[in-house]
Amino acid sequence: MIFDNTHFSEDLITTKIKTGLHIILTTDEDDSRPVYISGNFNDWLTQDKNFVMEKVGTGLYHFKFAHDFVLPNTILYKFTKGDWSAVEIDAIGERTENRSTNNHTGIQKEHVFRWRKNWLPFKPNFLPQIQLISDEFEIPQLNTTRKVWALLPHDYDYSNESYPVMYLQDAQNLFNENSGYGNWQIDKKLAVMSEYNVGKIIVIAVEHAEEDRLKEYNVGKTILGKGQGKKYIKFLVETLKPYVDDHFRTKKERAFTGIGGSSMGGLISIFSGLRHPDVFGKLMIFSPSLWVVPKMELKTYENSEATKIYLYAGGDESETMIEHVETFKNSILESEFVADKMKINLSINKLGKHNETYWSDEFPKAIEWLFFNTKDN
Repeated sequence: MIFDNTHFSEDLITTKIKTGLHIILTTDEDDSRPVYISGNFNDWLTQDKNFVMEKVGTGLYHFKFAHDFVLPNTILYKFTKGDWSAVEIDAIGERTENRSTNNHTGIQKEHVFRWRKNWLPFKPNFLPQIQLISDEFEIPQLNTTRKVWALLPHDYDYSNESYPVMYLQDAQNLFNENSGYGNWQIDKKLAVMSEYNVGKIIVIAVEHAEEDRLKEYNVGKTILGKGQGKKYIKFLVETLKPYVDDHFRTKKERAFTGIGGSSMGGLISIFSGLRHPDVFGKLMIFSPSLWVVPKMELKTYENSEATKIYLYAGGDESETMIEHVETFKNSILESEFVADKMKINLSINKLGKHNETYWSDEFPKAIEWLFFNTKDN
């Protein structure tokens, strides 16, 4: 049954309610994206399919907790359009406080004025500290040097915490406003994630090799020729990670260590994870260049915790991108070496193009799922 919010009668829904809490939401800004409710009843997950609100009219949604669902005494919650990049905000664009209720039955009416768009606005005081580790960080395996950056949580200097670490490729395009290709704006995304207590993380960003980028990110002999990827991976594992663990407060274990990138940066990240499952427990793979047709070999690693892979592809990147990533996912999961040792979240944006704008949108979703989502959903 479809209701129009201008003629909505509370009695129509009330007659359906016998037990359980029923939340009715109205909003001034509406579009085709689903609305989720996130709270202390589901670990604040923003993409929990069990908590999608049903749209029953223009700007009108509802959600009913099952009568046997165990709720906290005080229920805390917020509404999002699928993640913190599109969380509710007030009429002037400011963050809203957590909503709350002690009711476990009956109707709870709520209203959202506006929604964040692509993580904006962000608060500058939550921006990560960006440190240039070195202008010429030595890569002995390749007999060269490279700029390497660290993005630390905004309050790193005032905390004794240790943090998980994500190693990212192509640093030139991650937070540089002057990048010719645009950038992922990971600094702004990390700021909003910190503000909303999604979780804090250290990002180590390694610049690519400019004209030698394809060679450095290519592993073995492929249609691109003979690559230097194996040496680059050795640099990450044998040189860079030990340095980072010695100089920053990191959680060193594989369960807290990730690697990621896009395009050829995504490809080298796949190889890094498959060749060193004892080092990297999280892989963030965006639009990988699987057209290179690399030969991939899985290594076994006895560990009680599975490797998590967040795999993203856009439908408007190439004719074969989605086919390639789906084939990759299936081949990994069907491997006799994998069994229950890998969990893969495949995210596909049918309108997605091969550029930084779409990878920027996907970045915080991937970080949240890889590091801070403790439930399988």
